[in-house]
Amino acid sequence: MSITAITSKPATPSSTSEGGQGLRGLLLDVGLPMGTYYGLHALGVGDATALLAATVAAGVRIVAVAVRTRRVSAFAALMLGVYAVGLAASFVTGDPRLMLLKDSVGTAVVGVGFLVSLVVGRPLVLAALESTSPARAEEVGRLYATVPGARRTIRGITAMWGVGLLTEALVRVPIVLALPVSVGVAVSQLLTLGVIVVLSVVGGLWVRAARRRSVS
Repeated sequence: MSITAITSKPATPSSTSEGGQGLRGLLLDVGLPMGTYYGLHALGVGDATALLAATVAAGVRIVAVAVRTRRVSAFAALMLGVYAVGLAASFVTGDPRLMLLKDSVGTAVVGVGFLVSLVVGRPLVLAALESTSPARAEEVGRLYATVPGARRTIRGITAMWGVGLLTEALVRVPIVLALPVSVGVAVSQLLTLGVIVVLSVVGGLWVRAARRRSVS
């Protein structure tokens, strides 16, 4: 979530490696379900079945990461719950467009989760950091607890992610309803990737600005 720069340490080979791993993880999170859908679609599998398989692939990806790292953060658990709800909806409806629209429901749930976390418990951005950069998560958590400036920055970035994901969920609805299913799948996934990249970049710039203010 681009908050590792809150720490005052310069970039190191290990932190660069963590960033690369986070980028690869993001590409897998988006590319795995998309590749599953289009691979099955190319083999003649129907839209509903291909979308169902893509949902399962995305859920398996989250479980695999949790098993490999031997930890489940609040963010990963929330995402797994979203996919589980989407999978259940897929069995109930079987309608490809409704199955695409459930992505908006899932994104909206995550967005609300970010906003609710500002009121109840730790900001969800800290939990997300546990998934992408576990080595930094503890340090940033200490800064959140002890440094008012870091606390304001983390809370602001958390609010930004909540609003951004809710906006993405709303934008997806007319896109899915207007486009053919095969096109809607690609646009939906690219929309998600684009929003994540934009929010990550803005969050990184926000953190850098906060660091400059703290040293000036």
